[in-house]
Amino acid sequence: TGQVRGSLPAALAGRPFAVAYEPVWAIGSGLTPTTDQIAEIHAAIRAELVAVLGDAGARAPILYGGSVKPANAAEILAAAEVGGALVGGASLKASDFLGILAGA
Repeated sequence: TGQVRGSLPAALAGRPFAVAYEPVWAIGSGLTPTTDQIAEIHAAIRAELVAVLGDAGARAPILYGGSVKPANAAEILAAAEVGGALVGGASLKASDFLGILAGA
């Protein structure tokens, strides 16, 4: 939450924006947290967004990144407060990316 608070300029209030989150340990690892873990951190991010930016923070989508694949996209995107996906390596292979889109 400290990183979220420290990275949100007040100028965002009243302007459309999105926040992307990926656990540092998931970057390039192929590992994905559980959907409960994803929902928990997204709820904490949402609370900080609202605390810092009020209504603008309540409306901003929070994107999840971190080994989003065709096999897990639907479950991740259904988690509470997940407003989309930040797709990394899977976006480089058309069949994988289309599988993620199908899960949306």
